[in-house]
Amino acid sequence: MTPEEFRRAGYAVVDWIADYWATLPQRPVTSQDPPGTVAAGLPAGPPAHGEPVEAVLADLDKLVAPGLTHWQHPGFFGYFPANTSGPSVLGDLVSAGLGVQGMLWATGPACTELETVLLDWLADLLDLPARFRSAGSGGGVIQDSASSATLVATLVALHRAAGGRWRQAGVDRRYRVYASTEAHSSVEKAARIAGLGADGVRLIEVDPVTRAMSPVALRAAIEADRAAGVVPALVVATVGTTSTTAVDPLPAIGPICAEHGVFLHVDAAYAGAAAVCPELRFGHAGLEYADSYCFDPHKWLLTGFDCDAFWVADAGELVEALTVLPEYLRNAATESGAVIDYRDWQVPLGRRFRALKLWFVLRWYGVEGLREHIRRGVALAAGFADRVRADDRFELVADHPYALVCFRLRGPDGPNERLLAAVNAAGKVYLTHTRVAGRHTLRLAVGAPQTTQAHVNEAWELISRTAAALPREI
Repeated sequence: MTPEEFRRAGYAVVDWIADYWATLPQRPVTSQDPPGTVAAGLPAGPPAHGEPVEAVLADLDKLVAPGLTHWQHPGFFGYFPANTSGPSVLGDLVSAGLGVQGMLWATGPACTELETVLLDWLADLLDLPARFRSAGSGGGVIQDSASSATLVATLVALHRAAGGRWRQAGVDRRYRVYASTEAHSSVEKAARIAGLGADGVRLIEVDPVTRAMSPVALRAAIEADRAAGVVPALVVATVGTTSTTAVDPLPAIGPICAEHGVFLHVDAAYAGAAAVCPELRFGHAGLEYADSYCFDPHKWLLTGFDCDAFWVADAGELVEALTVLPEYLRNAATESGAVIDYRDWQVPLGRRFRALKLWFVLRWYGVEGLREHIRRGVALAAGFADRVRADDRFELVADHPYALVCFRLRGPDGPNERLLAAVNAAGKVYLTHTRVAGRHTLRLAVGAPQTTQAHVNEAWELISRTAAALPREI
C-alpha cells in the first residue's frame, strides 16, 4: 500500500466510522443473530489475491456490524461504559501509523516523555496526592487495564512483604491479599497468576447498607493471619465497585495498612474519572495512605480501550520488583539512570504509544469539556433514579453516587429476571444485572457519549411498560 493508496483507503475508513456513529441510534443495541452467524458468513480462508478497501468495508457492513454489541450506542446502559471519541480514534490512528515500540526511553523518547507528562497532568486533574507525581519518588504509567494494574500492584506488594526475596525465591511462604466481597474478580486472578492461589485471597465482609469494606473485619482478618504465621501483603480497596459503585472507606482502611506495613492499592477503575469534577472527589478521601492507585480513562473519560492510568508512590520499589535487563536491551540512556524505561513498570516488555490518544482527548475536550461529560452522566442517572423512587413497583437497591443505578421490582427474583430479558430483547436499550444481598438486581449505567435525556426517558418508559405487561406471580 503506497502512501497515496493509504490516503484514499483512509478517507474511506474514516467515512465508514463517521457513518457508523451517525446511524447508531437506528441500530439494535445487541446482535439479533444466533451464535455462529458471523463465522458461517466468512469464507473458508483468506483471498488468494488482494482486494480493494471497498470490498472489506462492504463486508464490515454485511457481516461484522450486525454481529456486534454496540458499546457506543446511546441506549447502551449495560456494563460500565467503554467510551471512545473522535479525538481518541484519531490519536490511535497516529499511534498505529507511527508504529513506535516504546519499551525503552531509547526506543521512543517522545513516547516515554509524553506519557510521563500526561500522567502528571491527570494526577493534577484528579487532585491525587503529591507523592504520585514524577517529580518526586513516584509517577504514573499507562497499563492496558485495571486488571493489569492490580497484577502489578500484587507483584510489588509481594516484593515488599518478602523483603526483596521474592525476586529470587518466589513465593516462599504464605502471603495474603485482602479485598472486599464486592471487589473485582481481577484481584483473585492476580493472586493466582502471582502464585498465591485462590486461598491467598481473603474476602472481607461489607457493610450491609453501603456495600463497602468493613474496616473492623479487615483488621480482624489481618491480625488473625499474622497470629497464624501468614504474611499480610496487599489490601485492594475499591472506589466504585462493579456491582453497585460502593466506596471502601480509605480513611479507616489506610491506617490499618500503615500499622501493619501492608501495601495498599486503590482500584478506582470506573469511578476515578469522576474526580475530574471537584464535587465528585469524595471517594479519594484517605488516598494519601495508598501505595498505588489506578483508574480507566477508557471507561468514562472518552478515551478508547485500552488505557488504564496507574500510579505508584515509590517508583524505585516497582522497578526493583519487575526489572530484568538482558544485554540486548542495554543502552547509554538506561545506564545513565536519567530516563524512565516503562518496560520495568509492567508485565510485558513491549508497549505501544497509547499516550497519544489520551493526549488528543485532553487537548480536544479540555478540562471543562471532560467535566461536562461526567456531570451530564451523573445528572442523567440521578434523574432515572428519581423515576424509580417515585414508582411503588420498584425499589432502589443501593446509593448512586456516580452514574450507575441499581434497582429492581419489589418481590421475588423471577419477575426481575423476566423484565431484564424482555427489555433487552426489544433491542432499544441494553441493561445488565448483579446480585445485591442475594437479590437479582438490574443495573443501568449511563456513560455512552451520545446518550441524552431522551434516551434515558426511553429506557424508563420501556422498563415501566414491560413491567406492567409481566404476568403476576401467584
